[in-house]
Amino acid sequence: MLQFIIRRVLGAVVTLFLIGAATFFLFVAAPSDYASLACGKDCSPQRLADIREALGLNLPIAQQFWDFMSGIVTGRDFPTGHCPAPCLGQSFYSGDMVWATIMDRFPVTMTLTVGGAIVFLLVVGVGAGMLAAYRQATMVDKIATGASMVLSSFQIYFLGPIVLTVLVYSTGWMEDPKYVPISEDPVGWFIGMSIPVCVMATIFTAQYTRMARSSMIEQLAEDQVRTARAKGMSNQYVFFRYAWRGSLIPIVTVLGIDISSMLGGAVVTELTFSLQGIGQLAVSGATTKDLPLTMGVMLFGAFFILFINILTDIAYAFIDPRVRLS
Repeated sequence: MLQFIIRRVLGAVVTLFLIGAATFFLFVAAPSDYASLACGKDCSPQRLADIREALGLNLPIAQQFWDFMSGIVTGRDFPTGHCPAPCLGQSFYSGDMVWATIMDRFPVTMTLTVGGAIVFLLVVGVGAGMLAAYRQATMVDKIATGASMVLSSFQIYFLGPIVLTVLVYSTGWMEDPKYVPISEDPVGWFIGMSIPVCVMATIFTAQYTRMARSSMIEQLAEDQVRTARAKGMSNQYVFFRYAWRGSLIPIVTVLGIDISSMLGGAVVTELTFSLQGIGQLAVSGATTKDLPLTMGVMLFGAFFILFINILTDIAYAFIDPRVRLS
């Protein structure tokens, strides 16, 4: 198992290096002169030359690439101060270090994706699908299947304003969504993020309900399940002992793939509910042509996806030991 994890981690490191290299060279090959972007509109030639020297743009491309990649590991010095590792550069627009800005916004996005949507869809979506499979061809199965088909047709930008209008602006039953650090006010954090999390999770939960139902029905038709029933074992014991674990394999696999979709969903959710997360930060960086910020968000997103995929592979290996030998 340890060798399996080491192989996955080494593969992720190589992938992250290639993504960093590709991002850097796209950044260098950008048609815009990002020294001019950092200087602003009323920029003198001397000021522009100073910025080029400060950003290292007068150095060879190979040296710039080495400074960028080594800065991620060891840190980097800028005219405004030292950027500790992992250093992803300095924002042109605000002058803040990119890593510090991302870390300031990350709790919002993490609440939406990991802390909210993933937990919500695994508990509610998979649970509803398992229950529908266990009570196949009953009213419970029909309600769960029908509700998943209806909810899967919604989009965040459509469902979000409707929920805000009904629950916040018209009835006043809930407060306007906002993020409060969980360390400061756990209750305020839960109430402030409940609407965005539920809206985003609803879109993904519906497909996992159908997937869990079909996977469980397929597992219940396997030979080992029929043999266990022929030996006189109860339906509950067969369900949890033989069928449940095997039905999780496709769910865990798709969950790892869907992480990127959830990050995309977080962008739309943050814009819909005016939350200051990484998604809105990426949009802001692209709008203001803040290339270091945009590149930093891209690298952080790649790292986050690779990290979740490693966790998915480990969970997959625990569920199906045959994966450890592949």
